[in-house]
Amino acid sequence: MERKRLPDYLKRGIVDTEKTKLVRSILKNRCLNTVCEAARCPNKAECYAKNTATFLILGNVCTRNCRFCNISGGTPQPPDPLEPQHVAQAIKDLNLKYAVITSVTRDDLPLQGADVFRDVIIQTKKLVPQIKIEVLTPDFEGVHDLIDIVVDAKPDVLNHNIETVRRLYPKARPMAKYHRSLDFLAHAKERDPSMITKSGLMVGLGETFEELEQTFFDLDAVGCDIVTVGQYMQPSKKHLEVEKYYTEEDFEKIKSLAKKAGIKNIIASGLVRSSYRAFDSYSSATTI
Repeated sequence: MERKRLPDYLKRGIVDTEKTKLVRSILKNRCLNTVCEAARCPNKAECYAKNTATFLILGNVCTRNCRFCNISGGTPQPPDPLEPQHVAQAIKDLNLKYAVITSVTRDDLPLQGADVFRDVIIQTKKLVPQIKIEVLTPDFEGVHDLIDIVVDAKPDVLNHNIETVRRLYPKARPMAKYHRSLDFLAHAKERDPSMITKSGLMVGLGETFEELEQTFFDLDAVGCDIVTVGQYMQPSKKHLEVEKYYTEEDFEKIKSLAKKAGIKNIIASGLVRSSYRAFDSYSSATTI
């Protein structure tokens, strides 16, 4: 079957300025990874131009095999014990007001990386007291004690992506479980009711509007404050094919369905990714 052509409205030109070079230089000097590079994010140039990036901790090799993701799977290296310090210093060097921290999944580690998230949050807030931090974490296999380690470190936003509708999990996320991701978000709210929780999903994998609406109802039922929805783009021929490219009219319908389901903060558009303009969504959530 012939691959669907990427619509013009989803194409982003290459932008390289002194600001983007500065961000890349600081990341390289601190031996840091970003999901911007590893996942081939289409918004990389825009974010770099604003002196921001989503930091990818715990290496750049994942222990899962999600069929939509461009991050490599395999056997990761041991974590760098100095990584929390390096991330904190990079955030200070970039003069950020809002930072997003995510990671590969590390099912191989005793605490699955929850302790590293904690240390990054604590060290960054110590070095940059005014910083707002959003973390985008794996599911930690649903272990509540591991979720608690991150929640108790007091990130300003706790993000865990549902990624797709329930029916498509075996196809897109064979090592994950839909109900486990919902339980993750529910438990985080129970642990700290004041915690802003967030989740995101892709469209274009064959889901229906009815399935999207049910997903929004499920996310609202676990108290999810912010939801992002963006178009899936096939990273390579080895990944899942795009079943549909959504139009802006389709995304307006998605917004209406989310609001109908009770989601107060919904960000939906073709190029939206879970950390895209994260500070804006955080600001909206804190003013409601």
